Order: sequence, then structure tokens, then C-alpha cells
Amino acid sequence: MTVEEFLKQYAAGLRHFGAINLSEANLSGVNLSGVNLSKANLSVANLSGANLSEADLSGAKLNVAKLSGANLSKANLNGAILNVANLVRADLSEAELIGASLIRAELLRADLNGANLSGANLTGANLSEATLRTANLSSANLSEANLRGADLTAASLEEANLHGAELNRADLGAADLRGTELRQVNLGLANLSGADLSGANLRWADLSGVNLSWANLSEAKLSGANLSGADLSHANLLNASLVHADLTAANLIKADWAGADLTGATLTGAKLYAASRFGLKTEGLICEWVDMSQEGDRSQIYRFSKAEAKKFFLQTLPTVRTIVDAPLDQDANLALAFTYHQLAQAYPVLSRPPSIEVSDRRTTLTFKIDTDEQLFATAYVAVFPFNDAAIAHKNILTLFQQVKQEEQSLGIQQQYWLEKIAIALEQVVKIIEKVKPEEGLITAKKEKFFKAPIQIVLTNSSAQALNLYDHPSFGKRLISSSEALQPPQGIAIKTKKNIRMTPAGLLNFLNSFH
Repeated sequence: MTVEEFLKQYAAGLRHFGAINLSEANLSGVNLSGVNLSKANLSVANLSGANLSEADLSGAKLNVAKLSGANLSKANLNGAILNVANLVRADLSEAELIGASLIRAELLRADLNGANLSGANLTGANLSEATLRTANLSSANLSEANLRGADLTAASLEEANLHGAELNRADLGAADLRGTELRQVNLGLANLSGADLSGANLRWADLSGVNLSWANLSEAKLSGANLSGADLSHANLLNASLVHADLTAANLIKADWAGADLTGATLTGAKLYAASRFGLKTEGLICEWVDMSQEGDRSQIYRFSKAEAKKFFLQTLPTVRTIVDAPLDQDANLALAFTYHQLAQAYPVLSRPPSIEVSDRRTTLTFKIDTDEQLFATAYVAVFPFNDAAIAHKNILTLFQQVKQEEQSLGIQQQYWLEKIAIALEQVVKIIEKVKPEEGLITAKKEKFFKAPIQIVLTNSSAQALNLYDHPSFGKRLISSSEALQPPQGIAIKTKKNIRMTPAGLLNFLNSFH
């Protein structure tokens, strides 16, 4: 069938031309909307500017075809062969390209928004500045592809192969990259904020200057990756492999990387405010200094030797333990949950519920927190539901006042932490004063559980413990159980039986802060 006959029949209303041979045909600019050209041979055909919207081109041969500027929106190209085809600026929005072959195809600035390219072969394809928002590229082969400046926002690339691809300045915000092959990929200055890269292979990838804030990189393989200057704030790096990775000047503020392997990694100049430093593998770590300022503005620089750096990264998670000399029953549990929920509204650090261990005799409430400076403020709030709260509060504040009177004779580190803790305590006192004694709090105070003797133990990031408060009856088995539950009468701050923390003990504790 000649081109003229084909066009004449289409104009007459015929739409089915399956397996037709139109190789090398000139069909530029023609309207073929809705045409059925499944399994047709259109190799080397000129279809530039043609309207093929909603056309059926499944299984068609379009090798080296000219489709620049063509309208292929919502077209069916499943299993089609478009190797080395020219699709520059083509409209492929919402097109179906499942299993299609687009090896070395030219898709510069093409519109592939919402397109389904799952399992497609795009090896060596040029997709620079193409738009692929919400596109499905799961299990697609994009090895050696050029995706510079491409928009892949919210695209699905799960288990896709991007080995050796160019993704410089690409936008992959909120993209699904779970288990994706990204070895040796150039992602310099790309946006991956909020992207899911869990389990992805990023070995030796260039991620310099990349925005990975809030990204999920748990279990990701980042060995040898260049992450210098990358933004990893709030990122999830749980159990990630960062062996010999370059994290120079990277932003890791409030990142969670417990269990990460940092063997041989470089962290000089990294921003680490509120980044947990526990459960890390740090053998051979290179780090001359870090930025611990809240804003990452280098206002708080920590410099250390190799030995000091090793100690710095062997952090444990700071905890506040309230040990109650009574088992937790159902009513007390409900009152406790309600009370801590109410307190968390005013003091968000408590929004992470405590772990609870209950024995026949005692109950241990353990709050895990992010930084050492939050220890005393958190303890101040955590003890609030208990009858010992007033005494414990007074002891804590009085002791800090005593120490601050000798502030000028203290070392720089001690002065620094005293100031930080004092500010935190001042803020939390104002917060607690505003908490209204609502029904839940009143109920809690009436429960026998909250009248029981308590002990408060702090553990800092260096695994150093401090016994902050002791009720004089804690741990004692009195003949009358009711006697043990009565709060002490008229205990003054100077009574050493109710608190083991001394100014000297406090200062020693602060000395072990990182």
C-alpha cells in the first residue's frame, strides 16, 4: 500500500492498518489520531509534527524514525521498537511504552508526564530536560542515559537500572527509587528531597551538592560516593553503607543514621547538629572538625585529633530514666499516657513515648532524646506527674544555681554546657507553668502509682550515668506498704538522702559531654 492510498483510506474513516509497511514514508505533519498501526513497519519514516494521539503503535517498528514534535499523547507504544528514533520535543504524555525499546533514542525536552515506561529499554537515550513527572519507569533500563536537567518529580524508578546515567541537575523530588541501580551515576546538584532511595545502589555515585533532605536512604549502598556539600538534613540513613564515602561539608542536621557504616569515610566540616552519633561504625574515619551550630553557620566549630574524633563518634543515645518503686497497673498506665500526651503538647521532646519495663516490684520509664543538652529539661518534665515532682524540681534548679555561682572558676566546656542547660531549663519551667491541671493530671496525682518513691537517672551520649534524684525510701521494703507510699514531709534541699547529685558530680557529668 502506498502512502497516498493509506492516507486516502484513513480520510475515508478506516483506522485499522495492522502490520502495514510504511518504512521510509513521509508522513510529516499528517493527522493520524486514533489510528491502529500495531506491528506496522515505520522504520526511518518521517512522522515529525504528526498527530498520533491515542494511536495504537504497539509492537510497531520505528527504528530511526523522525518523530520530533509529534503528538503521541495517550498512544499505545507497548513493545514498540524506537531505537535511535528522533523524539525531540515529542508529546508522549500518558503514553503507554511498557517494554518498549528506545535504545539511544533522542528524547530531548520530550513530554513524558504520566507515561508508563515500565520495563522499557532506554540504554544510552537522551532525555535531557525531558519532563517525566509521575512517570512509571519501574524496572526500566536507563543505563548510560542522559537525564541532565530532567524533571522526574514523583516518578517511579523502583528497581530501575541507571548505572552510569547522567542526572546532573535533575529533579527527582519525592521520586520512588527503591532498590534502584545508580552505580557511578552523576547526580551533581540534583534534587532528591523526599525521595525514597531505600536499598538503592549508589556506589561511587557523584552526589556532590545534591538536595537529599528528608530522603529515605535506609539500607542504601553509598560506598565511595561523593556527597561533599550534599544536603542530608532530616534524612533517613539507618544502616546505610557509607564506606569511604566523601561527606566533606555535608549537611547532616537532624539526620538519623543509626547503624550506618562510616568506615574510612571523610566527614571534615560536616554539619552535625542534633545528628545522632550512636551505633555507628567509624573505623578509619577522617574528620578534622565539625560544625555543631543549630543553623549550620559555623558558629560552633569542634576541632579534634584522630583519637578525639573516634571518641566523638562513639556516642550512645541520651536517655532519661524514671524508675518507680511500684508496678504499673492498667489505671495508672492510662493516666500516665494521658498525662504525657498533654505534656507533649507543650514540650514536643516528649512526643516520642517512653519505653516501659515492668517487674513485680518496679516500673522503668525510659525517654530517648537527641542531644545531651535536653537531658535535664526532659527530666524536669518527665517527673511532673509524680508526687516527688516539686522536690525534684527544686533540687535541680537549686543545684544549677549553686554551680553557676562558681561559673568563673569553671572550664570553657563546663561553662558552655551550663549555659545551654540553664537556657533549656528556663524555657521548660515557663512551659510547665502554663500547663493547666486538667482532669487527667488530677487523676494521675491520685493514683497510688504516682505516690510511690522514684529515682531519676540520666545517661549522656558518652554512656556516663548520673543519679539525678532519689526518694529516701526508694528501694526500701518497709513493714507498712502504705508508709512507703507517703511522700516525705518537710525535706529540705540540703538533705542529702533525697538526692545524690552534687555540684562536683554534675560538673564531672558535664565534662563527659561531647
